[in-house]
Amino acid sequence: MDSVRTRDQIIRVVIHVILIIMSIIMIVPFLWMALTAFKTVQESTSIDPFIIFPSEWHFENFAIVWENYNFLGLYKNTLLMIFFRVLCAVLTATMAGYAFGRLNFPGKKLLFSLVLIQMMVPPQIFLLPQYLMVSNMNMLNTTFALVFPGLVSAFGTYLMKTSFQGLPRDLEEAGSIDGCNIGQRFLLIMAPLTRSGMVSLGIFTAVFAFKDLMWPMIACTRSETTSLSAALARMQGQFAANYPQLMAAALMACLPMIVLYLIFQKQFVEGIATSGGKL
Repeated sequence: MDSVRTRDQIIRVVIHVILIIMSIIMIVPFLWMALTAFKTVQESTSIDPFIIFPSEWHFENFAIVWENYNFLGLYKNTLLMIFFRVLCAVLTATMAGYAFGRLNFPGKKLLFSLVLIQMMVPPQIFLLPQYLMVSNMNMLNTTFALVFPGLVSAFGTYLMKTSFQGLPRDLEEAGSIDGCNIGQRFLLIMAPLTRSGMVSLGIFTAVFAFKDLMWPMIACTRSETTSLSAALARMQGQFAANYPQLMAAALMACLPMIVLYLIFQKQFVEGIATSGGKL
């Protein structure tokens, strides 16, 4: 008995050591970015591997980036893009998921096959038609242009369909007996029970929107209308780059998602655990 307990303790210690090592490996790039933000250009490009900490902490890198690149406007554009993409994706995907998961109508299998096909196709294929649509509406370089690709979500429709399919039909039947129509059954009975699926969809949509690079660079070419990811990409010089200022901008760009995670940490964990997915 003692040998079994000792073996379990050894296995537990080994697992914890491996997890600690992997955590350190994952956090090293972030720490390197944070330390580089306080260095000079010479220190950041030095080949000496022992120059880890800056000789002097240069906080002016953050002030220069804040003044030169209008970070307040970038924060506003990015947060608006995330908010409206999450709102639109959750609304449309929840209604479409309910229709595909609980209702029977002509062409249901064909339409859902089109949704699955859209998930299989690389998103870069949709860039040109989306750009032409936004351009014909004269909405380039606007918040609407940033939000436009996220108005609907094929992944969200599939996720919410599986969420609705996991609910027992007795609930809808009880609602029908009480005199509820389709809209009342959806709003009052079924939708509140898929809150975990909505949270998961909101998390994935927010992260994907924050990481979106190609579309903001194409649809919003002006610095005052673009997002954080596109602005960071444009900071890289053609022949040289000021790495301390670039890392300072990257560190500042991480703040919105860090704050959102700290505020909604419980919902993040529940959403990822419920969906079984990973970011």
